[in-house]
Amino acid sequence: MAGLRGPAAPALSAWRGRSGRRYVVGVHELAEPELAEVDEAVVIAVRRDDTGIAQAVSIAAAGKGPRERLHRNWLARARQEGATEMHVHRLAESEDERRAVVADLAADTEPATA
Repeated sequence: MAGLRGPAAPALSAWRGRSGRRYVVGVHELAEPELAEVDEAVVIAVRRDDTGIAQAVSIAAAGKGPRERLHRNWLARARQEGATEMHVHRLAESEDERRAVVADLAADTEPATA
């Protein structure tokens, strides 16, 4: 039972790209400390409509290097668009894979489950 103690795992959801491929994401609060811990992932800034349906506001690839990290201005722009959550997809291992996921999700993204 000791392994069950500690912080709760993030809620999981998924987004479906234009290709039909599904991308599993962890759901996190859109906050600077959370953003600072994200590297080598695809990050979706999300707002919810009046019925609770998730809507992507911005989709970006983040990497380890300073040029690839998401910056505060990305966070500020996402908040201006009403985003309150970030959905983080960590299964794209390379920069090329992350860019491909962003491209697949970028146009007409619909939440598969939210």
